[in-house]
Amino acid sequence: MKVLAISGSLRKQSYNTALLQAARDVAPKGMDIQFADITAVPAYDSDVQAAGFPAAVIQLASAIREADGVLIATPEYNYSIPGILKNAIDWVSRVDEQPFDGKAIAIVGASMGNLGTARAQYHLRQIFVFLNGLVMNRPEVFVGAAHEKFDDDGTLIDSETGEFLAGFMRQFAVWIETTKPVARVSA
Repeated sequence: MKVLAISGSLRKQSYNTALLQAARDVAPKGMDIQFADITAVPAYDSDVQAAGFPAAVIQLASAIREADGVLIATPEYNYSIPGILKNAIDWVSRVDEQPFDGKAIAIVGASMGNLGTARAQYHLRQIFVFLNGLVMNRPEVFVGAAHEKFDDDGTLIDSETGEFLAGFMRQFAVWIETTKPVARVSA
């Protein structure tokens, strides 16, 4: 089972990237998690699109298409998702046979605040409604007080969060299997 992990944070010591790494560490046997790099995706510009999709966009779309599921960790900026993540989604949504259509998706997030990116995650869910992404509804992962749950090296040190995350990843594996027979319909 192939899963593509996408972090919506560019920060070197990102709690969201660390959360994806922790998810990889507790993933069920047989789940292979690879990380996407969205840093090379340029700002969306329809003039650039008219001249041809940038290589970074084609590569990301291909990686999403080849994955059985997509796991996204989003920070929360001003009550919503970061621009870099929205930009990558906007680009990929414009390729032929956009790859989020009918794709199993799970969303997680970590922040130093108490809500653990809840508002950003709900905005991300709204985006995937239009793209026909099959977002797993529950369980939901909102890691609040992340600065107390990860050490300075980005290792998850909170055992309760680790156990919950392991259960989440097992459920994501079930979600991926459950959504496989869903017809892929282009919007």
